[in-house]
Amino acid sequence: MVRVVAPALSRAVVMEHDNTSHIERRFAEMGLRLSFGEHVDEMDGLLSSSVQSRVDDLHAAFSDPDVAGILTVIGGFSSNELLPYLDWELIQANPKILCGYSDITALQNAIHARTGLVTYSGPHWSTFGMRDHSEETQAWFIDALFGEAPVELRPAAAWTDDAWFRDQDGRTLIPSDGWWPLQEGAATGRIVGGNLCTLNLLQGTDNMPSLEGALLFLEDDFESHPATFARDLASILQTPGAKGIRGLVIGRFQQASRMTRELLALIVAKQSVLAGLPVLANVDFGHTSPILTFPIGGEAEVMVGESSTLRITRH
Repeated sequence: MVRVVAPALSRAVVMEHDNTSHIERRFAEMGLRLSFGEHVDEMDGLLSSSVQSRVDDLHAAFSDPDVAGILTVIGGFSSNELLPYLDWELIQANPKILCGYSDITALQNAIHARTGLVTYSGPHWSTFGMRDHSEETQAWFIDALFGEAPVELRPAAAWTDDAWFRDQDGRTLIPSDGWWPLQEGAATGRIVGGNLCTLNLLQGTDNMPSLEGALLFLEDDFESHPATFARDLASILQTPGAKGIRGLVIGRFQQASRMTRELLALIVAKQSVLAGLPVLANVDFGHTSPILTFPIGGEAEVMVGESSTLRITRH
C-alpha cells in the first residue's frame, strides 16, 4: 500500500482541478493501492494544515506495517516546520520509500541526515494527474523504486513547462537541446540535494546532511532568477564539508526563470569549490516535465564530456 500525505500544501488545493481519474488509472497500471492520511484535506489560511496534523499523518504512515511507500500530495512552502517534532527513532525503525520533490526536499534531506535512510526525489501523487506526456516520468519512477539494477539515464527528447493541471488540452512540447556539459570530468558520490532554496533552509541545523563525498543534485523553480540561483548556490557551497563534494548535477530551469546556458556556465565558473569537478546541467528533474526519480542518500555516477552519462548505482 502507498500512503499519500500532505506535509506542505493541502490536497484540497489539488482537488480544485479534477485530475484524479488520471491518477487512479496510473496507479492501477502500476498495481499500487493508495490510501490517504487522515488530515490531507485540512486547509488553513496558508493553504496547509496544522503542524500537529501533518506530523501525525507522517508518523502514522511510517508506523503502519501495511504501508510500503509514502507519496506527498504536492510541494509548497512549509515542510521544514515539521522537523523539530518528528520522531526520528520511529522513522529509522520503520524504513519506507518517501517520494516527492520541491518543498519536500527539507523532509528528505533531514531524514537522511538524522536516520541515514534513503528517500526519493521524484513525482508527487498529484504529478500522476498529467494526462499526456507523462510516460517517461512514470517509467523513471518505476525504474528507481522497483528495479534492482543500476538505472542508466538519458536526456528526454522533449519537455513541457506549463500549467497542465489547469488545461490538459492546450499543451506544448518543447524539443530538448539535451544535457549541458558545463565542466568535464567523472565522479561517483552519495546524492544530496533537490530544491536548492529549500535545502538551504537546513543550514546550521542538525537536519543538514553532510556534503563530504556528495554528488549534489540541485534545481529551482521559476522564482529563482539567475542572480537568485547564483547566491543560493554560493551559500550551499560555503557550508562545512562543501569542499568535499565530488560533482554537481543541475536540473532544468523553467522558462520564466530566464536562465540561459551561458549565464549558468558563468555562475558555475565563479565557484572555486567547483573547480576541476564535473558539472552537468539541464538534466530532467525540477519543475518541468518529465521528471526523474533519484535516491537522496543513494549513489550515482556522472561522466561529463562529449557524451555525458548519468547512472544511479545504488538505491
